[in-house]
Amino acid sequence: MVVANHIAGKIERGELKLGQRLPSELDLAEQYGVARMTVRRAMKELRERGLIRSVHGKGTYVQQPDPPAENVDR
Repeated sequence: MVVANHIAGKIERGELKLGQRLPSELDLAEQYGVARMTVRRAMKELRERGLIRSVHGKGTYVQQPDPPAENVDR
């Protein structure tokens, strides 16, 4: 997804800092020229990747991604 990948790139490059609050869904939709539902799907994808966290009533923030799980064969 283009919006999710663009925001993920900004996080990886340090343009969006750890703990920084992201703009609202409406603001992001206007910024990217897409529907609000598209932004909502992008936010869901970024949460699943561990790049952001949403706090109800507060906003959405950049977070430290979880380290990849070790693949241990036993």
